[in-house]
Amino acid sequence: MTTSRTQKLVDRLRDFQASSPDIEGSAVVSVDGLPIASALSQNIEEDRVSAMSAAMLSLGERIASELGRGKLDQVYIKGKNGYVMLMALGDEAVLTIMARKEAKLGLILLDMRRAVEDLTKLI
Repeated sequence: MTTSRTQKLVDRLRDFQASSPDIEGSAVVSVDGLPIASALSQNIEEDRVSAMSAAMLSLGERIASELGRGKLDQVYIKGKNGYVMLMALGDEAVLTIMARKEAKLGLILLDMRRAVEDLTKLI
């Protein structure tokens, strides 16, 4: 029996989270705001994360372009209780993660880049 593409994406997200205890949740979302795969906690709505991620990616791309910053690499949001970070997965999707406020961002960004390489191959 073969593993579905979605299950492979979910498995990779879970591996990603297991490698970094500071990551509280992650999702792969289409640029249209539809959930593709997620490893979110029960209290977080997948559809809401998907819609907001797509909106932030779109706005980030527009800002980067119009202000001459080149192609968007990542979107970073810091709140009182932690971080939300987005990184493009090719042209059709985005990786969204939620991290604790004590997170070591350098390590998370490194892990995100590695995950993006793997996830891009699966999409």
